[in-house]
Amino acid sequence: MTALIANVASASTSNISLSLNRQALIEGDILLQTRNHSAWGGAVTAQMFLPRHRSAVWSQITNYSRWVEFFPDVVRSEIIGASQGKKRLYQLARKAFLFFTAEAEIQLSVSELIDKTSQKLQFVMEQGTFKDFSATLELQDYDQGTLLTYSVQATPSFPVPSTIIQQAMRLDLPANMKQMRRVICGR
Repeated sequence: MTALIANVASASTSNISLSLNRQALIEGDILLQTRNHSAWGGAVTAQMFLPRHRSAVWSQITNYSRWVEFFPDVVRSEIIGASQGKKRLYQLARKAFLFFTAEAEIQLSVSELIDKTSQKLQFVMEQGTFKDFSATLELQDYDQGTLLTYSVQATPSFPVPSTIIQQAMRLDLPANMKQMRRVICGR
């Protein structure tokens, strides 16, 4: 099940009404919040609960070659370099539509940030088939497990109305997050 909190002007990456949605998270719901990003782009924040210790989740999500297991449309994910404390990540994704297959290629700068209360990955596009792309994945201790918050904003390089982009995010991201949970939790 997916709980949807739609079209909110701004999102907090660390709290989508957690007090109201605690039970839904623990039961496995994916909480979503979409927002406008640009005329041709979209943005979404998704949260899910993982019944695993934060350090165990961190070790899996920072194994970037495993992202092909987390996100079915990602067919290639690999570190291609590192400098100044950041990693360079290359990803290739393919998505089949009615009569064609779209392909997206992206090189990202990845920062791994760790403090006492959370661990965070920040992704910034260096080059790719998007006009712009950035994402943050944050892990926080939550109810004897881990709260994973994933926020992404993107604008494709070709004009697509933002409502269509947001709808695609609402449909695809929950399934991707559930797949990520299955892989991380070994289910």
